[in-house]
Formats: sequence, C-alpha cells, structure tokens
Amino acid sequence: QVQLVESGGGLVQAGGSLRLSCAASGRTFSNYNMGWFRQAPGKEREPVATVGYNGATTYYADSVKGRFTISRDNAKATVDLQMNSLKPEDTAVYYCAAGGIRWYRNPLDRQNYDYWGQGTQVTVSS
Repeated sequence: QVQLVESGGGLVQAGGSLRLSCAASGRTFSNYNMGWFRQAPGKEREPVATVGYNGATTYYADSVKGRFTISRDNAKATVDLQMNSLKPEDTAVYYCAAGGIRWYRNPLDRQNYDYWGQGTQVTVSS
C-alpha cells in the first residue's frame, strides 16, 4: 500500500501561482511513477502531469503545457506541481496518484494508477 496526502491548494486570482505537494508513505516511493490529475464539478477526472520513477520522463496535458511543472524528490518521497499563470478553468480538485508497471501503457490514463490521494481544492477566480 502507498498512502498519498496532497497539500497546497487554495484560492488564487487568475494569473497567479500555486504549488501543490504530495507526500507519500508506505512502499518504496522511488518504485512508482507519479501523476497529478484533476476533476472539476460535473466533469471526468483528467490528467494534468506525470513523472517517471526517476524524474527523467515527464508528460503534460496540452492544457497546462508551458504553465505547470511536475517534479519529484525521491529522498523526501514527495512530488510537486508548480502551477503558474493560473486560469479560472484550472479550478478543480487536484489528485496525486502512484502507478506501477501499467503506467508504461499510457502515463496519462488514470486507469493505469494504483493509489490515489484524497485531493486538494484549487480555485482560480477571474
């Protein structure tokens, strides 16, 4: 089992920045590929960004490319999401997720993740 706890959400004005963090515990963090997903009211959960087990590989949804950056620290067992130039359409609950071998099929498919955090709310006002 891997336990994931997100933090850093909040209310920010459009154009502002937030940094989300996800702390992992349980099994060896460096064995897992990590991702951030988000879900807005009435919408399906969608991928935001993902990073491979050693931090060398990252993928981003087109909607956040150039604005968001995912990073991980295996020594601290954390994965962060730096969000800049936020837009009202970025408003959602953001979830951290850990994926094993199935991640390699499609890193942006939520079905390929095994463990999920409880989520943190991000609200961007216009």
